[in-house]
Amino acid sequence: MYFLEDMTLLLTVVVSCLILLTSYKHFWRKGNLPPGPTPLPILGNYLQLRGGDMTKSLLKLSEKYGEVFTVYLGFRPVIVVTGYKSVKEVYVDRGDDFLARGDVPSFDFHFKNYGIVFTSNMDRWRELRRFSLSTLRDFGLGKRSIEDRIHDEALCLVTELKKTKESFVKSRQYISKAACNVIFSIMFGHRHDYEDSELLDAISLMYTASAIVSSEWGQLYEIFPWFMRFIPGAHQKTFICMKKLLQFVEKRVQMNQKTLDENNPRDFVDAFLIKMEKEKNNPKSEFHLTNLVNSTLQIFFAGVDTISTTLTYSLLLLMKHPNVLAKVQKEIDKVIGRDRCPKIQDRNQMPFTEAVIHEIQRFIDLLPFGLPRKTTRDITYRGYSIPKNTNVYPLLSSVLKDPACFPYPTEFNPKNFLDENGKFKKNDAFMPLATGKRICMGEGLVRMELFVILVTILQSFNLRAPVALEDLVITPEISGLGNLPKLYKMAFIPR
Repeated sequence: MYFLEDMTLLLTVVVSCLILLTSYKHFWRKGNLPPGPTPLPILGNYLQLRGGDMTKSLLKLSEKYGEVFTVYLGFRPVIVVTGYKSVKEVYVDRGDDFLARGDVPSFDFHFKNYGIVFTSNMDRWRELRRFSLSTLRDFGLGKRSIEDRIHDEALCLVTELKKTKESFVKSRQYISKAACNVIFSIMFGHRHDYEDSELLDAISLMYTASAIVSSEWGQLYEIFPWFMRFIPGAHQKTFICMKKLLQFVEKRVQMNQKTLDENNPRDFVDAFLIKMEKEKNNPKSEFHLTNLVNSTLQIFFAGVDTISTTLTYSLLLLMKHPNVLAKVQKEIDKVIGRDRCPKIQDRNQMPFTEAVIHEIQRFIDLLPFGLPRKTTRDITYRGYSIPKNTNVYPLLSSVLKDPACFPYPTEFNPKNFLDENGKFKKNDAFMPLATGKRICMGEGLVRMELFVILVTILQSFNLRAPVALEDLVITPEISGLGNLPKLYKMAFIPR
């Protein structure tokens, strides 16, 4: 009995010493990284980052340590970069030095460095991005054909909203269906009926995964993945959701394989399958089933989540600011009217609406960290030595709310994008989905969907809040990798 207790104690001491030694060696190798708070063994800088809003914690640390500083997420050193000039240097001026994808443990566990969005393998990324951009353009991205598809989907959405008969409903449930169908038609060749169980399941799984990854549980997993993987908690549901989503895509791929006509590709999956066949004798080819499934899910997930969250937040902000909503609707009535569908070229005659849409994207700060990057080689940056494969967080939040770039950085105000004559004014610090070579591939699609769908909704409806305007909370309900709004119900009142 005593022998077993002694052995247990001895093993505990030995394991603890090994962990501490590993931690000490890791921190000792810090070298000439930028300054930052002193990390603790194992915990890193968790004590400075806890509280559920890592963005605020990092911005507070930047006040002490400057625009570029180092924090430790557990054992991992992360270089945090803040402010427009510094972030632009990472994304654009020295973009090739910071081009690799950084660690995102919540997604890396499933994707395992495959696919286009979450791979840090630069050869893989270049091959898949080149192919994906070309293929997405072939299937309408940036062309009139995709605009027509968005118009049709926006009209379907309006029809569904009319069926609510002015009752209070959760707007995201409807918006997500329209957003999902647009990207679904590109990736898989067709749309779904709004009550289709397959569509509803995919939307639910994506929202749940996104919300948990951005929650406090998700942030804990990002810091301590080696430990949290085995700890019960809400983050475990992310693994279930992602597994089901991968199975969903695998099923779609199998359906395409059975009906593939190499002379008549119908969608992104068909094009990838044809490319796979052409390169089947190349052992180093990146065009194989694993990259197909992972790339398809990553593009699909990003397309649905980005536009659904942004449009949901748009309606909330416009409910909160009825004077802004009224001015947008006045401009819509003047330029487009209430009968014809909005067209992308209408934006040139709608400076206030264009400013409002930009301000919505700036204010909601959809991806406050951006997506993490890694250095592609050993570099010297701002006088510091940063080794290859070091994680970097270009804090988009610090750019979108940089007082040096926006006159009203912390408030929702379309004047951030209007000149003294009321004309739309571009701003280089507007980078809601990052910028540079690794900018979101669907950035143009997002802008198109935002304009067409939002304007179509506002052509047809006024918005009614379920509570007094002063009780509408517009700060994010969940803030982590992404900012998600409180999901208010609202009523759509025909105009």
